[in-house]
Amino acid sequence: MPKFGKQGVFIVSALVIVAIVAVGAIFPTGFGNIANSALGATTHYFGWFYLISVFGFVIFLVGLAFSKYGKIRLGPQDSKPTYGFFSWVSMLLAAGFGVGLVFYGMAEPMTHYMTPPYGDVAPESAESARYAIQYAFFNWGIHQWAAFSVVGLIIAYYQFRKGQAGMVSNVLSSVTAKRPKLRRLGPILDIFAVVATVMGVATSIGLAVLQINGGLHSVFNVPENMMWQFIIMGAMFVCYMISATSGLDKGIKNLSNLNLIICFALMFYILFTGPTIAILETITLGIGDYLQNFIGMSLRMSPYDDSQWASNWTIFYWAWVIAWSPFVGTFVARISRGRTIKQYVFGVLVVPPLLACLWIGVFGGAAIQMEMNSDAGLAQATSDNITSALFQMFDLMPFSNVLSVVALCLIFIFLVTSADSATYIVSQMTDNGSLNPPLMKRIIWGVLIAAICLTLLSAGGENGLKGLQSASVLAALPFTFILYGMIFVTLKELRADRKAMLTALYRRHSDTPVGADAFEAEELADEDRYRRAPDIKNRRINPR
Repeated sequence: MPKFGKQGVFIVSALVIVAIVAVGAIFPTGFGNIANSALGATTHYFGWFYLISVFGFVIFLVGLAFSKYGKIRLGPQDSKPTYGFFSWVSMLLAAGFGVGLVFYGMAEPMTHYMTPPYGDVAPESAESARYAIQYAFFNWGIHQWAAFSVVGLIIAYYQFRKGQAGMVSNVLSSVTAKRPKLRRLGPILDIFAVVATVMGVATSIGLAVLQINGGLHSVFNVPENMMWQFIIMGAMFVCYMISATSGLDKGIKNLSNLNLIICFALMFYILFTGPTIAILETITLGIGDYLQNFIGMSLRMSPYDDSQWASNWTIFYWAWVIAWSPFVGTFVARISRGRTIKQYVFGVLVVPPLLACLWIGVFGGAAIQMEMNSDAGLAQATSDNITSALFQMFDLMPFSNVLSVVALCLIFIFLVTSADSATYIVSQMTDNGSLNPPLMKRIIWGVLIAAICLTLLSAGGENGLKGLQSASVLAALPFTFILYGMIFVTLKELRADRKAMLTALYRRHSDTPVGADAFEAEELADEDRYRRAPDIKNRRINPR
């Protein structure tokens, strides 16, 4: 890496992050105001660009899965998936959704129920209830995974198929190598990805610490103060450092599997002890509304009125996932070796969004039914304190204290898993894409992320964290253009890869020199079908 040295990305990234956090800690209010204003301007002027881009990522992924490249594997063509389906999905959920879905699975539909998207229907009505589920499904559905999936697919392809380090800069190396003036952009891109990832992870962990403190206050009347936030952060730090020393195949994998089991247990308990039929009908109707209005919601804006709903919700979500995509995408790539492109796309774009919709349908559907039928006070509880609204719902159900304790355990384990996977990926990013980064580097990043959280919590509390969150989300705009470049380069590589694969395949099974095209190369996309051809020795092909 020119001018940076072997540890250049690591050192420069750490220095940049420390500088940004220092400013945020010393001037929390001013830093937050500037970051929020910059984010507001970005979403206002480029909201349309985010909507088009994320919708385009969905189209690109689906088209790629069904194309002639769908059977190319993320690894050697004879490789098998490294992880079983259950472990793979559980790790996807741990990295991509984490604790956010546990809290917002109930709170977001309730918020939309009280304040309907775009103001299209009357608040707290049957129409707003239906709308709330539809848009909650949309915000946590396929689109949210599109940016993650694009980065993960491309990194996995280069890492396991091309044998290159899993770095953003390596994907674009074919472009920068031909242009000497652009060569220095490689390490800058990696630093950019590391800084955005660490700030995003630190923000999420810090906000989740506040949410756990709120849950403990609601259930056990624990004070909401810095002392308890330090205790929670300290306990989580110890746990994710222990997990980090266990490695990916033990620590993260086992914790992710446990997370998914607890998620299913909690979800089925709410389903069968709550208004079961109403919840099942809510999920069915919500999926139907989501699919029916998929394109309209994907591109909806408000050019004829002053509604800020899209900017505050959908556009912010899309900017957040794009900024988050270097981390989640790199982690998804790391666990997806051996799957075909088609298996990868449908696994990542369908299974996690479907599970998210089921979770939202169960928790959000149950909460809305309780509020509509018995005035349970959940709307007001969500409005007053979103961190404790879930526990207010548990108070209305059998064995409420047990449910609350299980939910707190789930949140804590999700946080530990997210922090562990984040330190792993950031260490990989700052160790030249190594699949097994040094433990000491993982510990250093773990300490730094914990220090960032505690510094901002003590200096500015939630406002300090949200200022850092806004600053990290600003990275989405330039990274969107980087994603376009990665897609363009990868399509060229896929075309060359498939041509080489078909040429080698033909030469293994035919004595005839490669010559005129007797039939289209698409007929040879499946090696088994090619082998079954009865007159293979007499066929000739132009492998294009």
